Amino acid sequence: MSVKIRMTRGGAKKRPYYRIVVADSRSPRDGRFIEKIGSYDPMLPKDRERVQLDVERVKYWLSQGAQPSDRCASFFTKAGLMKWEHGNNPEKAKPKAKAQERIKAAEEAAKAAAEAAAAPAPAADEAAAG
Repeated sequence: MSVKIRMTRGGAKKRPYYRIVVADSRSPRDGRFIEKIGSYDPMLPKDRERVQLDVERVKYWLSQGAQPSDRCASFFTKAGLMKWEHGNNPEKAKPKAKAQERIKAAEEAAKAAAEAAAAPAPAADEAAAG
């Protein structure tokens, strides 16, 4: 069973409120969860505390191997609970590496085509000389 730390949406239309929960990765976003460990209210002004966390429970679930979503990981980093930088999730880095390989292959193919176009054709030289 893969356990994730993610947010579930609540609140009214255009008035979001999120709970930070620990859930089985197979359960739906707003569905069943194991435990509520915090909340996030984006409607509060930035100078107020938007995120509330149960720090002890967050530490426990991270030690048990729960994988936080990118947004939750940024909350935990700001709280000093883990070290995370945007884009260093190894699961999400795989497509990026494949894209870089495709770009490199395309650049090599373009370079080879440019070299082939710049080189004079041997048959044309013989016809011009003869």
